[in-house]
Amino acid sequence: MKTIIFPENKIWQELCRRPEIARNDLEKTVRGIIDHVKAEGDKAIRYYSEKYDKVSVLELKVSAEEIRKSEEQIPQELKTAISIAKKNIENFHSAQLITEPVIETYKDVRCWRKNVAIEKVGLYIPGGTAPLFSTLLMLGVPAKIAGCREIVLCTPPGKNGTINPLILYAAHVTGISEIYKAGGAQAIAALAFGTESIPKAYKIFGPGNQYVMKAKELVQQDGVAIDMPAGPSEVMIIADKDANPEFIAADLLSQAEHGTDSQVIMLTDDQNILKEVESEIEKQVDVLPRKDIALKALENSKLIMLRTIEDCIDFSNLYAPEHLVINVIDAKSAANRVKNAGSVFLGAYSCESAGDYASGTNHTLPTNGYARSYSGVSTDSFIKKITFQQISAEGIRNLGPQIEVMAEAELLIGHRNAVSIRLKSLKND
Repeated sequence: MKTIIFPENKIWQELCRRPEIARNDLEKTVRGIIDHVKAEGDKAIRYYSEKYDKVSVLELKVSAEEIRKSEEQIPQELKTAISIAKKNIENFHSAQLITEPVIETYKDVRCWRKNVAIEKVGLYIPGGTAPLFSTLLMLGVPAKIAGCREIVLCTPPGKNGTINPLILYAAHVTGISEIYKAGGAQAIAALAFGTESIPKAYKIFGPGNQYVMKAKELVQQDGVAIDMPAGPSEVMIIADKDANPEFIAADLLSQAEHGTDSQVIMLTDDQNILKEVESEIEKQVDVLPRKDIALKALENSKLIMLRTIEDCIDFSNLYAPEHLVINVIDAKSAANRVKNAGSVFLGAYSCESAGDYASGTNHTLPTNGYARSYSGVSTDSFIKKITFQQISAEGIRNLGPQIEVMAEAELLIGHRNAVSIRLKSLKND
């Protein structure tokens, strides 16, 4: 990790840059995959499964028997943990369903909004270096709470042509049975446009590598909604002199092991904690099974010392991290100044891993600075809000003249006439 002491404000923006990803005609490649899937459907999915996943898939849809057998392969201890995590996610996301009141905006003019679930949603769950069954809970649970009528899941098969049993089990307990063996950009194309086997979805959710994210970006241009733009995982930690360096190092490494393109940053106002964390990272990284991945991510990561915790918060707001851990004495006061972050973790014991798995908040979050303008996934992500209005005869009498004046000022006489005819009718009556 790079250590930077008291950087001047004028270089903060440069320090906030994420690692560059080698793209090598990425858009051209992904557009070719999308067009191929649009033209040849299931045949194209099978072609790319053989090309990229090195597996031949005859039946794309996972059978009920495959889903049932997955339960037998999961140890009870893990089933219990998944059950607790699912319940916490349900509790947190159920509270987000709010019925809004009818508002009388003007005398006898009533307006309101109604929550309507998106009918068909597509979930993409990676199955590469780690089977992200936790992400399935994070997406499937709020989709169910929102009331989505059809939830379609795509996830890549392993070399033996089967889906990881953890993903199948998480789908089962979440109530998702429409599961397809398809990965990568081709799965996103299938969800966006449909194939003979895989239904088209109205909105697509889920993380993935640069090919998956580029595919989501491109299908959005074609009119298919996506959850959010995203990039590699990241965490920023703000620590003061009283923070435990072992905790900080562990939190940094928990994100560094996600992928070689992840980025982790610690901000502090204390030089001792900076040195202690650096030493702890060297110690802890050696015992990680994914050590090589973590070390590669650390090459793009930073330990930064600033003059005050207030400066650390200002830097964090500029960076807009996916995960922000505030491990300082008065964490709540510091948190009040946070403007840009995907999810915030307060105090010594609120480790980022809790949010990743079981505390109840959603871990599908904006990365790459998108936390400046995007929220993480919530129940609202699976809902459309439709506005309604009802104007009585008395209401149009009260508001109509104002509408007529405004429409005429915009030279939209047809708009004015729609009101005038009604007012005339009421006058004649």
